[in-house]
Amino acid sequence: MGQSQVVTAADPVQRARTLLGMRRPAEAERELRGALAQDPQHITAHSFLALALAQQGVVDEAVAEAHEAIRLAPDQWLTHYVAGQVHQLARRPDEAMAALHVALELEPEYAPIWELLARVHVSKGEWVQAAEAARRGLAIDPQESDLVSLLAVALTELGEAEQATAAAAHAVGLDPESAIAHLAYGRAALAFGDPRRAADAFREVLRLNPGFDQARELLVTALKQRNPLYRRLARLRGGFRGGRLVFLLPAVPPLIVVFIIIAVLHWAAWVAEAWTTLRLARAKATRLLFEGAEARVAVLCCGLVAVGAAVLVLGVALGQDAIGTAGVAVMALVTAVQEAVHTGSARGRAILYGWTLLLVLAIVTATTLGSTGVVLLSVYAGLATIWVASGVRRAVGHHS
Repeated sequence: MGQSQVVTAADPVQRARTLLGMRRPAEAERELRGALAQDPQHITAHSFLALALAQQGVVDEAVAEAHEAIRLAPDQWLTHYVAGQVHQLARRPDEAMAALHVALELEPEYAPIWELLARVHVSKGEWVQAAEAARRGLAIDPQESDLVSLLAVALTELGEAEQATAAAAHAVGLDPESAIAHLAYGRAALAFGDPRRAADAFREVLRLNPGFDQARELLVTALKQRNPLYRRLARLRGGFRGGRLVFLLPAVPPLIVVFIIIAVLHWAAWVAEAWTTLRLARAKATRLLFEGAEARVAVLCCGLVAVGAAVLVLGVALGQDAIGTAGVAVMALVTAVQEAVHTGSARGRAILYGWTLLLVLAIVTATTLGSTGVVLLSVYAGLATIWVASGVRRAVGHHS
């Protein structure tokens, strides 16, 4: 095993280890291949080569190297620990967990193994297990900021506000230069109703690590959450879709009023989303946080509201019910556009964009023909996209 092999300053394996720590895996790979050309049975070289390849996204070869290291030294914890890292980088959490459990059987008193195990549980959304792994690691090394940060994240997801906030603050205190600690602090603040403090934490993350995309996305969310109206409407939109009530409609027709209220509240939340995004995208201090597409969608949705309102006023002024109703239908398209944009699956987005296009064609055709009833149905269909989108996401998720 690598720990039993003598390492000198000129040792290529030691140089490779340093290069891995500097995030230069390609250079580390060259050093390690040179070492293996001299000694094909070098256990540590196989392990570190697996890590270097995994960091470069060469998954299959990385896993093969990790398995070779284990084959050469199945009774040494480091080979299993490195295999856990490789599997985690390859997004194979179950294999990573299996390797780490073997490592812990061989060496239960090494805190970084518990830290990696906690990360694997976090990646799987297993918050109770993540918290337990973090606590086990902290029992060995109470001053490890990353372990405290992982504990804070798990407690945040478990809804333990006081403990999560205290743990996150402790992580920042242990290592004020840790982006992970500030991220955990921001996530706790955002989850427990302090978007202003969360935004400050996410800004600090981006100062420490400008390429941290998750922090950028969370900062955008925190900035939006600072708007009280947006915050209330977003909470309604996220927690009340009324999906189960659909099955009661045949028995209780008056529930249609409830559905209309739900749909209108969702529409108002999406309008608030667009307006808040547009305001932040135009502000000098925050415009760089928003990608062009995000700002364009906000402009489109705000434009739909403005154009729809103008058409509604025109219809009222002319006494043309079809035109006035078309204005409402145009405003209702905000729901269809936002639901499509906020669908993660490319296939789901394509289906919902197609649905939106059908709504546009129906509005234009019915308005041209003066069919107020069809235009009104388009209004309902546009607002009802929240349920159409839910069905599409479920269907795409089941077949992907």
